[in-house]
Amino acid sequence: MVTNDNHPHSILRSWLGVSAITASLFVFLTTELMPVGLLTPVSASLGISVGAAGLMVTLYGVSAGLGVPFIVAWTRRVNRRVLLSTLLVILTVGNTITAISPNYPLVLTTRLVMGFASGVFWAIGVSMAMRLVPGRHASRAAAIVMSGISVAAVVGIPLGTVLESLTTWRTTFLIWAGLSALVLLAVVTVIPSLPSTNAVSVREVFGLPLRNAPLRLVLCTVVLFVLGHFGAYTFVRPYLEQSAAATPLFITVVLMVYGVGGAAGNFVAGFTVNRSLRGSFLAGCAGLVVSLLALLAFGHGPVGSIVSLVLWGVSFGVVQLSQINMTQAAAPDTFEAAMSLNTMAYNTSIALGALFGGLFADHVGVTSVVWFGVALTAASLLLTLVTRRKTVRAVPGDAPVPAGK
Repeated sequence: MVTNDNHPHSILRSWLGVSAITASLFVFLTTELMPVGLLTPVSASLGISVGAAGLMVTLYGVSAGLGVPFIVAWTRRVNRRVLLSTLLVILTVGNTITAISPNYPLVLTTRLVMGFASGVFWAIGVSMAMRLVPGRHASRAAAIVMSGISVAAVVGIPLGTVLESLTTWRTTFLIWAGLSALVLLAVVTVIPSLPSTNAVSVREVFGLPLRNAPLRLVLCTVVLFVLGHFGAYTFVRPYLEQSAAATPLFITVVLMVYGVGGAAGNFVAGFTVNRSLRGSFLAGCAGLVVSLLALLAFGHGPVGSIVSLVLWGVSFGVVQLSQINMTQAAAPDTFEAAMSLNTMAYNTSIALGALFGGLFADHVGVTSVVWFGVALTAASLLLTLVTRRKTVRAVPGDAPVPAGK
């Protein structure tokens, strides 16, 4: 990653740029996961099953994951401010089309295109933020951008559920189109020109895990826990509606509680990853397993549901920050390439998790989706345990990305 302490941009503009990129992450992530809180009304409105509605997450994740190494390589000479602005235009138009779409095939096609834009953002966003500030502040800029994940969990997805309950799911997506347009305006206004400096060919990207065993193991653990987590989380609303007779208001509350837990887990992990990166991931992954089991055992009432979702959120916050630092520690000298692979593994697993979860929900029942989550998160935990410390390689002079201050 190229950073420069003799920075040409003013301090104010640099950090405003970082804020604009953080806002970009917020709108991209909330757009990706928005259907999680809207599955029931979307399926009723379009006359499809809940499992089919989950394909809104699946196709978005497929294109975000599989397309990113190729698009990043094809756009390697494009100015990064121009590229990010183009991605936000696609997001704005896509949310608008989703809001007014007369049929489900058009919704899915639109989500597929939006997914490509989201995947490219995940590959370039953090590196852009690190370039905007002096080199000594690069890791702090990266941490601020990644905090957008917690903000999206705390505010974005629950807010979408609230808006839907007050209006309609179509109006919710239309509001998000307006928000995406505002973020686009901020990016164009405050982010300076950023010519591409990290051109990486497709062959180099895909060759990295073949040569780097620690990175390969990290990617495997990421695939497993993301499959399990998002397989279950995508269908948390219909599960609570069935098992606890949850109302839309209660679901909004528990999703917000989950988001607060995620923010808390992210904050805690900011301290623990510097002491034991592997231990932090193991603790978080174990928490995912326990929280899902608790949801199955005690999620038939409001108290059990809230406690389970709090633990789930905290655990996911810890795992999320840990796996990012594990990726960085495994490939410190090939940051953008490693992030491309992480993006591909992560988003493809979101898609497959939603797909498998939908199949289980439609053919076995939504309770089986939670068991699916238990099995896959437990597999990620076991893989990390049996590989001992190979998933975390000490890198001289390279500290984990902190959670921010």
